[in-house]
Amino acid sequence: MKKVVTIGLGYIGLPTSALISSNDILVHGVDINPDVVDTINKGKIHIDEPDLENFVRKSVERGKLSASLKPVEADIYLIVVPTPFDKNNKPDISYVKDAIKSIINFLKEGDLIIIESTCPVGTTEKMSNLIFAKRKQLKDKIFIAYCPERVLPGNIMYELVNNDRVIGGINSKSTIMATKFYSLFVKGNLHETDARTAEMCKLVENSSRDVQIAFANELSIVCDKAGINVWELIELANKHPRVNILNPGCGVGGHCIAVDPYFIISDFKKESRLISEARKINNFKPEWCLKKIHECIEKFQRTKNKKPSIAVLGLTFKPNIDDLRESPALKIAKSLNTKNTYEVFFVEPNVNYVKGIKLTELQKACIKSDIIVKLVNHREFLELDLEKKEFIDFCSQ
Repeated sequence: MKKVVTIGLGYIGLPTSALISSNDILVHGVDINPDVVDTINKGKIHIDEPDLENFVRKSVERGKLSASLKPVEADIYLIVVPTPFDKNNKPDISYVKDAIKSIINFLKEGDLIIIESTCPVGTTEKMSNLIFAKRKQLKDKIFIAYCPERVLPGNIMYELVNNDRVIGGINSKSTIMATKFYSLFVKGNLHETDARTAEMCKLVENSSRDVQIAFANELSIVCDKAGINVWELIELANKHPRVNILNPGCGVGGHCIAVDPYFIISDFKKESRLISEARKINNFKPEWCLKKIHECIEKFQRTKNKKPSIAVLGLTFKPNIDDLRESPALKIAKSLNTKNTYEVFFVEPNVNYVKGIKLTELQKACIKSDIIVKLVNHREFLELDLEKKEFIDFCSQ
């Protein structure tokens, strides 16, 4: 029976490990955080994702899933570590390099290494060169491929199984071997290509969405100045059979759409003008939202002759999840939280704690506030009592 080592047990690494191990494949997960390792070995989870804990608990109980701080010898190695950015928005692949270095001495003929981390184009080739520089005898005797995830937080366990995957090896044999592996637990179609195309595919998917969102966000700014209801306008424009404009929001967050375009911009700055401009627009949107909030506050103070209290609804980067990564709503909330001239109530039904921010129950916040600001369209906010309230809606009507 083949054994898998997964390096990185975060939002993608742990669900992937749990899914593979649920298919009677032995999985050894690796993470640098001792608390994460201890939690998983108890059959519990450190992230909030529907159905995940059930998968982890059953796999641990059956002896198919374990975790530690160090890798062990295996037949298949999955690299699912972060690829952060520096202050200049340059991607840092040091975690990927460290993961590869940690398994080099374990590698043997016939092994398969798959990188799932989001990476700049050419990273898989670079990691291959790193391996062969240390283990020349493995040249053409091991298989190396790239296969990006494409899942939605809140529905990961389903989408890992049912979504199509793009798989690209450093050569055709590597592509074939990686495809055989994913066929063991993926029901979606497996599309074979080369490593560089697979790497770019991941970046292009999220960059495309970023550009589409930027159009909607820019449209909302234009319509505000023109005195046009952007929600009505989009609904009417989408009646055209070949038009599908997205709804605007307070920005773009998460660890994919708000980040992946920079992988392209970093390496192809002159060529990626539209992608770069879309990033600027989406990064500007929280600032614009803050300006509109302050304008409403100033108007209230002029007309009511008192300082308003404000309810801020939603802090996560998208509706109905607990993920705060790169959240534009959280950025707006933190800015409002620094103002001591008026009372602000922050509501986020999907989390219990946000550092530096005191959370308030929805009904209490709405009763006590004069101005209600909706930043995220959580299901709990769909029916609000807005009687005698100023309402600013940045995500829906």
